[in-house]
Amino acid sequence: MPAQDSDLPEVHGGAEDGFGAVVDAFVDNFRLRGDRGAGCTVFVDGRAVVDVWAGEQDSRSSRPWQHGTAAALFSCSKGLLALIAYLLVQDGLLDLDRPVARYWPEFAAHGKDRVTVREVLAHRAGLPAVESPMTRDEVCAWFPAVQALEQQTPLWPPGSAHSYHPVTLGWLVGEVVRRVTGVLPGTFFSRRVASPRGLDVWIGVPWNARDAVAWMEAPLPDDDSAVVRRTAEVQSTAIVHRAMTMGSALPFPTDSGVVTLNDPQLQAAELPGINGFASAPSMARLYAGCVSDIDGPALLTPQSVEDALVPRSWGQMLLGDPDLGQRWGTGFMISSPPSRPMLGPRSFGHDGAGGQLAFADPDLGVGFAYLSCQMGPVIDHRANELTRALGRCLGTPEPSPTDRSVG
Repeated sequence: MPAQDSDLPEVHGGAEDGFGAVVDAFVDNFRLRGDRGAGCTVFVDGRAVVDVWAGEQDSRSSRPWQHGTAAALFSCSKGLLALIAYLLVQDGLLDLDRPVARYWPEFAAHGKDRVTVREVLAHRAGLPAVESPMTRDEVCAWFPAVQALEQQTPLWPPGSAHSYHPVTLGWLVGEVVRRVTGVLPGTFFSRRVASPRGLDVWIGVPWNARDAVAWMEAPLPDDDSAVVRRTAEVQSTAIVHRAMTMGSALPFPTDSGVVTLNDPQLQAAELPGINGFASAPSMARLYAGCVSDIDGPALLTPQSVEDALVPRSWGQMLLGDPDLGQRWGTGFMISSPPSRPMLGPRSFGHDGAGGQLAFADPDLGVGFAYLSCQMGPVIDHRANELTRALGRCLGTPEPSPTDRSVG
């Protein structure tokens, strides 16, 4: 039910002239779409043109959302992994088209000797789930999951098809990072990117930052539609359920009605596929820094950006949800109309469960982030309404819902 204007929270921050439509869409997310606490920041050509926040950070105490409030990123975390991989390529330490076993020899077991790093990043490795039952403590301990993946046989011939790797991608890419750098991906990211640039972005929340993390609210109810029914049907199958929950060690999205990633143990662990945390200003600044000179030289070279934009996986997934246009490059999600068009065919980043979205657009010089503590329904329009408004402000054509070109 739409909120009454008298119930709307105060919106803090603001926007430059010409970008008011983004603020209007942000307000409408509270008025019409059930938002509870959120932040949205947009950089264009190195300057913040939108920076707004509103609502509650924690409904249990009515603590207000602050400018630096951080939210769980869920699968937006995968964009951090992709960035790490490209930084290692630029350092000459990683070749995306070499086998994973080149860096992680034990991975070669059970027919995985030819699986490339790029195939892993593009969700084509055939390893979306592990068969070995795992406890939450084991999932949080890093090496049990790594060893389980070493012993896993691919569910399909690697490279022949794609299906989203919702949680395992974190260890598959993260262990390559650890073998190459000697440290876990969260440590590498902090040392290489977040700390030098003063960003509140973490893979695993440090204890001194926990008070900044929002309490995540259980998803809003879904409308009754064929897509929602089909999604629920797919997610209830044994293999997809195992993929999403690590065999029930990580109930998704909630455990006894509470969002699983509210668990301090999970927040502190390194689960790089799902447990990044960030504030909206820092996440937008990070993506702006991928494509423009902000806080230093651009993080990604033009060659890396062009490689990241090449579509690698699209169409109906072998095991996954209905095809709503999702497309992936090498680790990054790329423009995916109609479900996630971003600003157009040159946008890359990642979205996350419950409505989170962050991305860059090199041609427009944009870094965008929308993060909320209110998980949304399966069909969630909040981020798309913000990017649609931003596109109007920038004068860009609205991406066609039928444009699923792969070249």
